[in-house]
Amino acid sequence: MILHSRKFVATLFALIGWGLAGAVCSAQPAAPAARPAPSKIAEKWVRYAEDASGDPLGMQTSIVRYQKPGEASYVDLVGAIHVGDAQYYAELNRRFAQYDALLYELVAPEGTRIEKGTVASDRHPLGMLQGGMKDLLELEHQLEQVDYTRPNFVHADMSPDEFFKSMDQRGEGILQIFFRMMGASITEQSKLQARGESPDIDLMKALFAPDRARQLKIAFARQLTQMESLLNDFGGAQGSTLITERNKKALEVLARERKAGKQKIGIFYGAGHLSDMHERMVKDFGLKPVSEEWLTAWDLSE
Repeated sequence: MILHSRKFVATLFALIGWGLAGAVCSAQPAAPAARPAPSKIAEKWVRYAEDASGDPLGMQTSIVRYQKPGEASYVDLVGAIHVGDAQYYAELNRRFAQYDALLYELVAPEGTRIEKGTVASDRHPLGMLQGGMKDLLELEHQLEQVDYTRPNFVHADMSPDEFFKSMDQRGEGILQIFFRMMGASITEQSKLQARGESPDIDLMKALFAPDRARQLKIAFARQLTQMESLLNDFGGAQGSTLITERNKKALEVLARERKAGKQKIGIFYGAGHLSDMHERMVKDFGLKPVSEEWLTAWDLSE
């Protein structure tokens, strides 16, 4: 029962925490992790960072910049995790002010504005789950910390009508998506166990640790970063409304903003969206990844 409960929770984290549910930082970027070895630009969007001794530093998300050779204009893909440290969101707010346009995800009617002081759990049942995660891990919620009222913020996502129409056309359903993710999560956990890792034991230890919130964050951060390939492949070759169709809508807005003359553009989307979005940036816009930064979303240091 404990095993299946943990996989259920891990699946919720993948769906909610990584931005797949749709609605990264310390004040300075964290030092590069000693392990694992550095990846190529835009190869990973979330990582579990450790120091040289193997002690956890943080769960980090990337900001990848895209440009055409010789052009001053650029587009940044900014990976989001929907619950994180207050310092992380404060740093994002500072960076977002520097863009001519900051495109953001939120399945909501066109023209929707998120007012300051919005409580995530007031919006829908998913917000209640995210609020529970926030309290359990002693984190903050993105909707409550990011200032969406700034004039450079641009909604770049589907409306609810568009979202559910696309799901109907694809024969998708919310429960179908959840159980697909849960099945993939079970497969991934089996691989971990085959390698001699014991995430179940880690979770049990965390639940009874004196610093429970930190230990739970460490346990979940390890699992989430190991599940990145699962999220990148979500929907298979045919894609999905949750990832593919919403990304198409976001990049339609990107094309519009570029045509309007915006030179410095950021796209703030859940990390689970960015592998597919990267491919579209390269193929459809002719942009190349030129630099990468890592920001700490969850500070895991002791």
